[in-house]
Amino acid sequence: MRDVAVVGFAQRQMKEFDGSPTCVELLVPIFAECYEQTGFTRQDIGFWCSGSSDYLAGRSFSFVSAVDAIGALPPVNESHVEMDAAWALYEAWLKIQTGEVDTALVYGFGKSSAGVLRRTLALQLDPYTMTPIWPDTVSIAALQARLGLDQGLWDEAALAAVAQRSLTDAETNEWAIRSGGSSIEALLERSLYADPLRKHDIAPVSDGASAIVLAAGDRAREACERPAWITHIAHHIDPLHLGARDLTTSPSARRSAPGQPVEIAELHAPFSHQELILRRELGLANDVAINPSGGALTANPMFTAGLNRIGEAAQRVWDGSADAVLGHATSGPALQQNLVCTMSSEATA
Repeated sequence: MRDVAVVGFAQRQMKEFDGSPTCVELLVPIFAECYEQTGFTRQDIGFWCSGSSDYLAGRSFSFVSAVDAIGALPPVNESHVEMDAAWALYEAWLKIQTGEVDTALVYGFGKSSAGVLRRTLALQLDPYTMTPIWPDTVSIAALQARLGLDQGLWDEAALAAVAQRSLTDAETNEWAIRSGGSSIEALLERSLYADPLRKHDIAPVSDGASAIVLAAGDRAREACERPAWITHIAHHIDPLHLGARDLTTSPSARRSAPGQPVEIAELHAPFSHQELILRRELGLANDVAINPSGGALTANPMFTAGLNRIGEAAQRVWDGSADAVLGHATSGPALQQNLVCTMSSEATA
């Protein structure tokens, strides 16, 4: 296996998106920031891979317009996944492993405010038995949270504690949509939004884009003083139908777990109780710092939130605050799909 590292990361997150700037106008400065971080130019990138959704954009082949941000000439080696860009990173990592390229730039973008996100995401459900009744994502998550409460796996105070810590940590994140700590007691006094969830238990609808640069071996060392070397990457899927699995568990997250200790974990948990599920299934110790960026509860741009978790974790290696970190991404209803990527300050070879 080739040693591959995360050597560049840039993001933009915003609460509202009124059509200007367009996704291309968002991506161009993000790419420029990645070039500046790594010293690479467009010609140094061997492979490009993006993550987005035509359903979110409301038109087919919407990702094609975003390719304009790369530049028309010379032609590039490019691919796309209809997923969070964390899965584009998985494809790019595999591409580098083949030996065909040494570098890759992964990017994602999403414009959630273009429609009603809760309704749009119902289209990812079983088209015969579930989508026709339009169960939205927040209601499904509330059902999942209620099951855990009724089984005694967590209580409302535990959910509030997750939200309180996330909002407090987000005060140092310039891209957070929400921030500002509050006491657990004050959070519990707020009215329910989707029983048993309150608004602070639910990720805000966010628009945004982000990009990560991957490089192998000496190319990574040239681009970054302290590369975040990928030591483990795995992706598994649970059944789509909600009645086919126990919603209080996540076998796909468990199977994707690295089995190695980490100091910091950035978990893509759009709902407070999902962080509790992921922490258990990934076997994270009590001393692991969870979501020091604030996590998805403070900003959750569709199709980049998972990639952001990997980028945020990688930055902790770059700045020397950690030697072993974990980035996690989820997709589908109620933690149906999970991807886990661990990174280290030292290459395996």
